[in-house]
Amino acid sequence: MTATPSRRTRLWWGLAALILAALAFWLWASGLFGVWLHYRSMQQAAAQWQDKGIWLPYYTARIEAKAVEGLGDNLSGLTWAPETDTLFAVINRPPAIAELSPEGQLLRLIPLEGSRDPEGITHVAASVFIISDEASQSLNWVVIRPGTKVVDLAGTPHLALNYGSFQNMGFEGVSWDGNRDLLLIAQEMLPIRVLMVTGLSAAIAGEGFSVSVSEWQPGDRFSHFTTDLSSLSAHDATGNLLLLSDMTGSLAEYAPDGSPVSVMPLWAGWHGLKEDIPQAEGLAVDSRGDIYIVSEPNLFYRFSRDPAPAWAGQGGICPGCAPG
Repeated sequence: MTATPSRRTRLWWGLAALILAALAFWLWASGLFGVWLHYRSMQQAAAQWQDKGIWLPYYTARIEAKAVEGLGDNLSGLTWAPETDTLFAVINRPPAIAELSPEGQLLRLIPLEGSRDPEGITHVAASVFIISDEASQSLNWVVIRPGTKVVDLAGTPHLALNYGSFQNMGFEGVSWDGNRDLLLIAQEMLPIRVLMVTGLSAAIAGEGFSVSVSEWQPGDRFSHFTTDLSSLSAHDATGNLLLLSDMTGSLAEYAPDGSPVSVMPLWAGWHGLKEDIPQAEGLAVDSRGDIYIVSEPNLFYRFSRDPAPAWAGQGGICPGCAPG
């Protein structure tokens, strides 16, 4: 049976539509479309944010893919503690907390008991931290002091949130927003979302239980441009929010109102990177403006900014930095 010209035309149009749909899906899944959207937004945001925001185009890798000696696998969530000027990360198998120097050296490893799958950690104040467990969708308040030898979640204040996420696609990152006194939670996917939990400080202090959960949304028409969220970090100095995506391979900055500000691809040839960052899992920013990323199994990255950010109050933190 020979196809008529009109039928052949329909077949060709159908094939072309399938190819275009596959290309569109690839552009979205690869992160190219989302990064392009953010670059367009950066052109509009530059005048307002390049001097007072984090402004990711100014960042260059200063430590790249450094293996953290003493750690094997499963390095995950990350946070910076100003009191010690060190970083704290969680390891999910076996559960543990690692304290790291800003140069990526392992300072100590603290066993974490009572947790099945810790994925996120955030510093709250002094020696108080919050650890998220993806398996139980729980948040636990813990105290980590210089002399702490082991952290046991038994008996610690905790909050369980059941949002029906699929196994291993739940709470991937947490970050304490000191400006607004709330906790931000990154849900990995299905759906991708950022949750805001308020009322926690009062509840922990015994001042009544009035905890509420709402969803933070990006302030653009495309919503989340990434295929997943692996971590996040609220930045008190600017009020902005950083979102990290492993699958998209990018770091994005948002203003307090949710509007996109800047973006940093985590790809070879960009921002001084010689190779792509594989499986980026943890994110933190210190008071100098340095950005830290850890990736599984145990790789450490530090990015520095030039010119020095005005909000850091320090000059010359990274001479010679320039976007790659």
